[in-house]
Amino acid sequence: MTGSAVCVVAPAVATTFGSLRTRYDGRLKVHTTRGAVRLSEAELGGPLGERATLVQFSTAFCQPCRVTRRVLAEVAEMVDGVAHVEVDAEARLELVRRLEILRTPTVLVLDAEGRVVRRAAGTPRKVDVIAALGQAV
Repeated sequence: MTGSAVCVVAPAVATTFGSLRTRYDGRLKVHTTRGAVRLSEAELGGPLGERATLVQFSTAFCQPCRVTRRVLAEVAEMVDGVAHVEVDAEARLELVRRLEILRTPTVLVLDAEGRVVRRAAGTPRKVDVIAALGQAV
C-alpha cells in the first residue's frame, strides 16, 4: 500500500512543482524587501545607467545565464540610458547574501539612483524586461 501511494503522490508533486516553476520563472516582480536597497557602481563593479540599470547575477556553469545575458544586452542597446552589468555571484558572495540571491540567473532592475525596483529569478522574457524598464524610468 505504501509503495503504490508513493508511486502516485511523488509524480503528482513533481508535476505540480514543475508547472509552478515554469509559470513563475523569470517574472519581474516589484521588489519589496525591508528598506530601500540601493547599489553603487563600486558594489556592482560597473557603471550605473543614466536612466536605469539591468543587473544580472550569474555563475560560470549556468546555462540560462547565457540566454539572460543576451536578452539584457539587447534591451540595454535598444533603450537609451540603460546599462547592463553582470555580476559573478561566486566572486561576490557578500553581495549575494545581502541581496538574498538564491539562484542564477537573478536579474535586478535598478532606477537611476541605483535602487532595486524589480527582481526576477530565472531568465526573463525581453518584453517583460522592457515593460519593467518602462515602470522604472
